[in-house]
Amino acid sequence: MLRRIAALRPPPRAAALAGAAPYSSKSTSIPQKQQRVRDHAFDGIMEVQKRVRRFHALYSLILYAAAPTAPSRGGGSGAVSVPFTRLGALARRQLRLAPLDAGRFLLRHAHAFHLFLHPVHRMLHARLTPRAAAALRAESEAVAAALPSASVIRLRKLLLLAPPHRRLRLEHIHLLRRDLGLPDDWAESIIHSNPSLFRLTPDGFVEFLPSPTDPPDLTVAAVERARERHYREHRAPDSAEEDARFAFPTRFPPGFKIGKYFRIAVWKWQRLPYASPYADVSGHDLRSLEAQRRMEKRAVAAVHELLSLTVEKRTTLERLALFREALGVPKKIKEFLLKYQGIFYISTRGNQGKLHTVFLREAYYKGELLDPNEIHEARRKLEELLMISPQKANLDRMFTSMGRGWDELGGGRRGGAELRDEFLGNAGGRKRHADTDGADSGEDSGVESLYID
Repeated sequence: MLRRIAALRPPPRAAALAGAAPYSSKSTSIPQKQQRVRDHAFDGIMEVQKRVRRFHALYSLILYAAAPTAPSRGGGSGAVSVPFTRLGALARRQLRLAPLDAGRFLLRHAHAFHLFLHPVHRMLHARLTPRAAAALRAESEAVAAALPSASVIRLRKLLLLAPPHRRLRLEHIHLLRRDLGLPDDWAESIIHSNPSLFRLTPDGFVEFLPSPTDPPDLTVAAVERARERHYREHRAPDSAEEDARFAFPTRFPPGFKIGKYFRIAVWKWQRLPYASPYADVSGHDLRSLEAQRRMEKRAVAAVHELLSLTVEKRTTLERLALFREALGVPKKIKEFLLKYQGIFYISTRGNQGKLHTVFLREAYYKGELLDPNEIHEARRKLEELLMISPQKANLDRMFTSMGRGWDELGGGRRGGAELRDEFLGNAGGRKRHADTDGADSGEDSGVESLYID
């Protein structure tokens, strides 16, 4: 029996190798490909933004249909109205909405859109409510208030992120203007109004021009300010200071599995030195593995700084990809950001997985922006308005005044009956008589009077 047991035992060297194999196969570098872990706090933000995008799309169509008498975006009083048949046709053609989607969205957000039977044209019209117009006006005023200083600084820092020439394409910045809190006419109000700070080239680039009036901390990154503030508040010992010298604030999503070797890899990466995202590294030798790692960390710092320049510390992955070459980010930008899920979060909610939104994790806590600004607060008013239940609106009077507008709303008698049953439910019979009685009244619903400040 003892001979059989001894025969089954491996040789001493084989046993040692078998015991060492699991440790030698473990890597202390951050894995290149990681599975995305969902964070419901950020996904909830994008569910609200889905309504906001649909609201702005329909409002733009209202202004387009009412042109040339329509006011500028965000500055109108909301009194501009258009026939719903025209609005529905534009929504199907330009927004590719289903036949009933436009009418369903307007009915579900009765605090933002008002449907009424026009007293003269005898057609169903749509317009903004005073509260929705006031929310847009508040955002426009907040953007105008930030124009003299904050917007100029944001744009100059964005151009500094593109060394060595420090210039970016005009159309790329135009696509990012809302995220940066710039007005729609930013080319006129910022570039042409400050010829000593910016230059517009004939080939469509915006260039940075040095100025003696620039603040000394113009090229200091946001993460560097956060490290300095943390050091002054806590006064950590020398060992902790060395660990935090090149570190980024990191907070992994709930459910993210952090193993022993992954924790060691993150600790090593946090201590790795790197060049500032505002520094010119075009002449650096990148043939060594250590230099490539430092450049990768610099790319993380560049994306971190761009997100820090935005008003709400987020932007879409598609817009971020426009600045990939300027920031020094690899081509597979999504895989690159997923590698650092403790710093960034990519949400696919809001557009059936076709839209990717990149968040800066440290700027949020439980779905709320930690350092809100006036532009963000103004946009929150519109978000809160779109989240109010339609049952809290005076829908009874609005539906009564619509009369036979249900057929126009649904694109025909069959579609109108479907929307009527969806929003009136079991009370459809009672409401149907009321609709018939008020079909020719021509009265406005008065639903807006509830929201006039």
